Amino acid sequence: MTISIPNPRPAIGRIPMTSLRRTALVAGGLYLVTYISSIPAAFYFLTPVLEDPNYIIGAGADTRVLWGLSLDVVNALAAIGTAIVLFPVVKRQHEAAALGFVAARVLEAAVITVGVVSLLAVITLRQDLGGPTAAEPDSLVPIGHALVAVRDWTFLLGPGLMAAINALLLGSLLYHSRLVPRVIPLLGLVGAPLLLASVTATLFGLHGQLSPTAALAGLPIFFWELTLGLYLVLKGFRPSHITTSRPAGTSSATAHLTVDG
Repeated sequence: MTISIPNPRPAIGRIPMTSLRRTALVAGGLYLVTYISSIPAAFYFLTPVLEDPNYIIGAGADTRVLWGLSLDVVNALAAIGTAIVLFPVVKRQHEAAALGFVAARVLEAAVITVGVVSLLAVITLRQDLGGPTAAEPDSLVPIGHALVAVRDWTFLLGPGLMAAINALLLGSLLYHSRLVPRVIPLLGLVGAPLLLASVTATLFGLHGQLSPTAALAGLPIFFWELTLGLYLVLKGFRPSHITTSRPAGTSSATAHLTVDG
């Protein structure tokens, strides 16, 4: 006698926690961490040292600035993490482009770190030689300006230039693989040339780094990474040819184990 045992029904509304789902969840979470860390750092914690030309000889707000620099380090590490986590999946679409995405993310993080070190140097000089009782304020102020200028350039070339390159690489991989709705990578593919043009214009002094024109040019990239992070966290990857294809002669059960871990 053969007894047939029906398969249990999956819980309604639950997303199976396969290896691909975990990958999407971690990658999306890391993208959101880059937002949670970078925005408060740039627009609150670092404003004392970035906006006060005499910070190095003033009373200072070192604790606040150090918190901002810590958030910048978190941002840099999370950026690298997004590429490392996504690489095993997107390399199935095009390995060279996926490797380029990892390299671009690492370079972006390195540039951000240079900016962090430059502002740490401002804090060190203020504590050791500067402050309200600085012996040679006329020589310290230009040094402080130079170090802040280094950070400003890293902000342009890191989150600016490299973000556009990242969008071109990862956007093309996701667009062709259909791992997410195509409208999401399309935002990145449209926004990348706009951001590249804006960075070039800033480089040659045609408009300011924080001008309204620069802000408008960066909006598509802003929403591309934000919507990608949210989609990966909430939905995960969509079914795609790069996650279901298998070598000829491989059984469906084996393929399932290969895809889902």
